[in-house]
Amino acid sequence: MKNNGVSPQILSNLGISALNALQEEAYTAINDKPNVVLLAPTGSGKTLAFLLPILKQLNTEVIGIQCLIITPSRELTIQIESVWKKMATGFKVNSTYGGHSMPIEIQSLSEPPALLIGTPGRILDHIHRRSFTLNSIKMLVLDEFDKSLTLGYQEEMSAIIEKLKRLEKRILASATANIVIPEFTGIKNPKMLDFTEGSKTNDALQIKSVISLTKDKIERLFELLCYLGSEQTIIFCNHRDATERTAELLNEKGIEAAFFHGGMEQADREKTLLQFRNGSIVFLVASDLAARGLDIPEVKHVIHYQLSVKKEDFTHRNGRTARMNAEGTAYLMLYDNEPPPAYIDPRPDVLDVPKNRPVPRSSEWVTLYISGGKKDKISKMDIAGFLMKKGNITKDDVGLITVMDFMSFVAVKKNKARKLLLLSQNEKMKGAKYKITYAQGGE
Repeated sequence: MKNNGVSPQILSNLGISALNALQEEAYTAINDKPNVVLLAPTGSGKTLAFLLPILKQLNTEVIGIQCLIITPSRELTIQIESVWKKMATGFKVNSTYGGHSMPIEIQSLSEPPALLIGTPGRILDHIHRRSFTLNSIKMLVLDEFDKSLTLGYQEEMSAIIEKLKRLEKRILASATANIVIPEFTGIKNPKMLDFTEGSKTNDALQIKSVISLTKDKIERLFELLCYLGSEQTIIFCNHRDATERTAELLNEKGIEAAFFHGGMEQADREKTLLQFRNGSIVFLVASDLAARGLDIPEVKHVIHYQLSVKKEDFTHRNGRTARMNAEGTAYLMLYDNEPPPAYIDPRPDVLDVPKNRPVPRSSEWVTLYISGGKKDKISKMDIAGFLMKKGNITKDDVGLITVMDFMSFVAVKKNKARKLLLLSQNEKMKGAKYKITYAQGGE
């Protein structure tokens, strides 16, 4: 790949050596065309596919927002922001979404970013409050557009786009093909990039059936997890109540599992994802909210404990594994002779799951909460150095560190956590004392 002139330093910051075919084509199309529709499955590198050409279009001499990215969820907003920050472009970015502090967002927007990412309702709220001016916005991205339509954000998106009078470039991104583009988007005669068919994601994915002799498939799920062992796994359910019930039943059987769904408080959702990302949580029972648009790690196994009604939801769920060039397996939990959904053809081979396997080991990591963050001038290096020096641990005992505005989270080896907390209890980091405790009130 020739990388289209993308800075080697940017690629290095992202931890990649070359663009994939999708990113190569999108880079050229977005730079050359005013309207681009980008269709690609979850896990294909779609976010970078539009962020890299956006970077090339930004002007260092413009003071104001130059690009607006509208997303259907808080989680996707946060993910795109984190990717941009990882690129280390020098251009300021801000995110805005419900559940985030409005005064803090207004303060941040007083020094306008070059890139603003947010959910439709919150962006429109800021427009009504006149938190920022619209005159400098020349690029618009509608990410996971099909999901935004499904969630009923047409009116908000239409109202926002109507106020953007100086748009020169419109990008629509979706993980679903054959979408109808509403007139309010202003997208006419777009350059279509369709990577939804024949992707490597499908080639790398194996699908297996797991048969339960009872309609309540929890015992078979337990046996499957014991067979798979302690590898990060997402277990999909169709309803919020089912995610909680299934996680509870697994915990009763000795498998540490957490649940994730849209009915949770935003702070709890973010903390759960963070713990899954850093390995403190191994088994996540989730609704379709976790099927796409989330910054979560590559998982080896996806389990359809409850089968999705629509093929596209099934596809998005599977997109959590076998991403890019990796391999993964999706398991369909079926009752006795229950046929798989009509959209699954041919019928997957049945996996003979052995019984009486040992319960999977719990994670060796636990997440700690620290009451300081970026606004306190605390960095990842500060936290790692403090814990190793004051907590008497080594770098191998420290996992993923996440630094937010006013708080931080760090994964540490579970067998070192208690002593670490005792040793660091009254110590100062960068001249100040911060509360350090377990992120979820226990071990």
